[in-house]
Amino acid sequence: MDRKKLVLLLGALIIAIGTAFAARTIFAGGAAPDAEAAAVPTGPRVLVAKRALTAGTIITADALGFQPWPKELVQDAYFIDGEADMNKLLGTVVRFPITAGEPVTQGALVAPGDRGFLAAALAPGMRAVTVPVSATTGVAGFVFAGDRVDLVLTQAVEGDNGTQPLKAAETVLRNLRVLATDQTVEKTVDENGKTEVTEFRTVTLEVTPKIAEKIAVAQTIGTLSLALRSIADSQSELERAVAAGDVQIPPGATPEQEERILKAAMARPVDKGTTFSTGGDVSRFQRSTVPPKNGGGQQQAAPAPAPAAPTRRAAQSDGSAPAPVYRGPSVRVTRGKETTEESVRSGAGAVISSQSSGVKRPGQTLPSAGATVVF
Repeated sequence: MDRKKLVLLLGALIIAIGTAFAARTIFAGGAAPDAEAAAVPTGPRVLVAKRALTAGTIITADALGFQPWPKELVQDAYFIDGEADMNKLLGTVVRFPITAGEPVTQGALVAPGDRGFLAAALAPGMRAVTVPVSATTGVAGFVFAGDRVDLVLTQAVEGDNGTQPLKAAETVLRNLRVLATDQTVEKTVDENGKTEVTEFRTVTLEVTPKIAEKIAVAQTIGTLSLALRSIADSQSELERAVAAGDVQIPPGATPEQEERILKAAMARPVDKGTTFSTGGDVSRFQRSTVPPKNGGGQQQAAPAPAPAAPTRRAAQSDGSAPAPVYRGPSVRVTRGKETTEESVRSGAGAVISSQSSGVKRPGQTLPSAGATVVF
């Protein structure tokens, strides 16, 4: 091989090796550094909210959980694992909003029986009213705090003059949340862990201000009874409300906002579209309509009889005495602006046509007029 060619080949080889080495150095230096795992807090486990909790939320097992927390950030008001009993917090009510992941403080929860518990359990804008019940009207004690009920009004509408009263039952309100029975806001269990069913004399309901007025009036009209609702009823009524357009979801709403709107609609008391049944719907021997009333117990005035047909001529416009009474067949004839009653001499049932010009009456002259009368 020529010496010159050998030198060129050796030089090209040296350049290629240098280029490869430089490229390797560049790529090796640009590699991403190894990712380091974030330091896990080694402090105690504190109680935090697993999801956003609004004011008035009743605490359940899936609402709270323990999570490691930096020791230097732990406060005395936090619930610490091993020191706090989670079971005792179930059934408490959130006093003010708590964001997801935020530690729950002891002042943020109100336990049943504590001062202000009922006010904290009420949703914003709602009111609490108490209704007296018995074993019959209170579903025999099978109603507990958190259940939803309908309110049925039973009454007897009295009539006058000894008429049979109308007996009726009407579902005046629906989907009301039970806050407490008597002074109890939580279920009681026996030594075996089973829920005890006890009779109660009052039940406290969560309602709107307008519905509170209706309940106050309904207690003076008749007897109020509770009708326990199924858990599935709220979902089915929500679907009907969405289909009817009663629940409006703004366009572009996030899934969280949509869920919040639907939950609020499911918890809304309903005072429209009520149903009723009368005694006639139950027994053929009962009334189905409202009995008659004449107002204040006074007899109704008999309807005024129809005015009798006039039997004499109309009085003259000049105030003179009317013409003598004619008691045979007659017809009314109008001439101009004056109507008189004329006797029918013959042809009863025929058509009488008369025309007159310059018909004179005492004290006045009437214009020419024509009249046609059918009888």
